[in-house]
Amino acid sequence: MPTRPDAVAALPAAPGVYRFRDAGGRVLYVGRAGELRRRVSSYWGDLRDRRHLRRMMTRVARIEALVCDSVHEAAWAERNLLERSMPPWNRVVGGLEVPVSIRLDVSPTAPRLGLTSAHRPGPDVRCFGPYLGAGKAKLALSGLERLYPIGHAGPARSTGERELARLRGGQDVPVAELARAVEAVLDREPAAVAAALAALTARRDAAAAAQAYEAAARLQQEIEALAWVVAPQRVTAANEEGAQDVTAWGGDVLLRLRIQDGKLRSWEQETCTRPTPGARAPEGWLPFLRRNADLAARLAALPV
Repeated sequence: MPTRPDAVAALPAAPGVYRFRDAGGRVLYVGRAGELRRRVSSYWGDLRDRRHLRRMMTRVARIEALVCDSVHEAAWAERNLLERSMPPWNRVVGGLEVPVSIRLDVSPTAPRLGLTSAHRPGPDVRCFGPYLGAGKAKLALSGLERLYPIGHAGPARSTGERELARLRGGQDVPVAELARAVEAVLDREPAAVAAALAALTARRDAAAAAQAYEAAARLQQEIEALAWVVAPQRVTAANEEGAQDVTAWGGDVLLRLRIQDGKLRSWEQETCTRPTPGARAPEGWLPFLRRNADLAARLAALPV
């Protein structure tokens, strides 16, 4: 294999999406990583388990990357990009996770949390997400119900459900209060997220101390799943319509992301003379764009 290029060392140890281009500028491959530097570096290592990529690596002339704020955001970015355009060395459209939303029904008589494949809010119903990974979302729901047993707290519940609510501390808590607690977590309010993760962690540690290792393992899965669904994620938003470009400059490299109906659909970079300084972005995008424009400029100066 060729020597590992300097561009690999310029990548951060952070989640993101990467792509390889050939000398003509053609995109050869798009992938995602929990840690960009380590993942991309692996392509210049032993590829025995990825033989189909050996021929590609001899053609790679440039590395590009988008740094994301979470693995979840990277997963969505890869999926959205590959839905629109499949490079020749990609085999599947952005992973195997199933998109789902979390549905919170706050009706006074039969409140409940559940999963849904469609993001359809309505009277007494809020939907959160979408999230990639039905398994993770289901585990996150289990953790939320453990802390805020809204599904067992309504007046129409059976004796067993009311007893479960009592054991989980939700029997005497009004449904509206439980719903507000769930909404605060799924709205990614920092204090609410931190409190929920801390409470699950305390229960996990107590289970482990009591040698209830299966229960502790289950709680650890719920902690990881809840962290997944509340992690920062801006590249897929539900119920947004229209098209917009978000742009930023790094050196002489223009970074342009095209958003269509709430989804990142195109990621473009070009080296050109900067006509105006600064960036153009909706609220919450500016730090993301600035760090990625700076990374684009560094990588453009480091051909493979």
